[in-house]
Amino acid sequence: MAQIIDGKAIAAQIRKEVKEGVQELASRGKTVTLAVILAGDDPASCVYVRNKEKACRELSIHSLVYRPSESITQEELLALIEELNGREDVDGILVQLPLPPHICEKKILMAIDPAKDVDGFHPYNAGALACGEPGFVPCTPAGIIQLLKRSDISISGKECVVVGRSNIVGKPVAQLLLRENGTVTIAHSKTERLKEVTSRAQILVVAVGQPEMITREYVRPGAVVIDVGIHRDENNKLCGDVDFADVFDVAGAITPVPGGVGPMTIAMLMHNCLEGARRSFQNSLKKTV
Repeated sequence: MAQIIDGKAIAAQIRKEVKEGVQELASRGKTVTLAVILAGDDPASCVYVRNKEKACRELSIHSLVYRPSESITQEELLALIEELNGREDVDGILVQLPLPPHICEKKILMAIDPAKDVDGFHPYNAGALACGEPGFVPCTPAGIIQLLKRSDISISGKECVVVGRSNIVGKPVAQLLLRENGTVTIAHSKTERLKEVTSRAQILVVAVGQPEMITREYVRPGAVVIDVGIHRDENNKLCGDVDFADVFDVAGAITPVPGGVGPMTIAMLMHNCLEGARRSFQNSLKKTV
């Protein structure tokens, strides 16, 4: 029977630490500020932004939420980002995806100052991660590493397989596992004999985007299974990329859906905001010296 990795409890620990950090900065006269841009009224995006606003309130992070209409032009959106880049009181900028179809997502993300890119999507931060340099790390991959570490699961020397190669999860989590001295394989939908590859994994991270694709035949007995997916099944019940019920008695540890990786993403976003504010505060101190 697998150990269930409780993402809610671990996220609560991180949020507590972030709140203490925010309060410490406040005692020195620095307010942590996150600017969020939501273009249009995509229902899922609206929910995500409300959740981020709620997290900011709970942790005493000041949030600025911009809700331009879906008809906003690319030039207008770029101008807003340029304004926020230049504001010394803004520590983090987040553009909620997806964007309206007439706007180039790549150009918008590239326009965000890497020092305020709390999502960690800018190529500068991706390059910093690949080279082992300081920078913002995407929130979900960073959360996965925290789930493992805070569950006393060692990564060093372990055979790690990541199923998924997106820029948001698959590639960065592979880089982070490698940074922690894991031996990492990236698999994907085109991988031949995928079951053989995943069955080698002592740590299996699944971000393939297909509901309950990973069954017990894919899992090495005793493996740690991290399920990044979130879907609704035919009964409108939340499920992941892993068939939890089928894998549960094979795995050594597993994240549930919901309550596993999900809560970690916003917790790590709040952590990134705090780190951005700390860097900004240190830079302001250097300017006054």
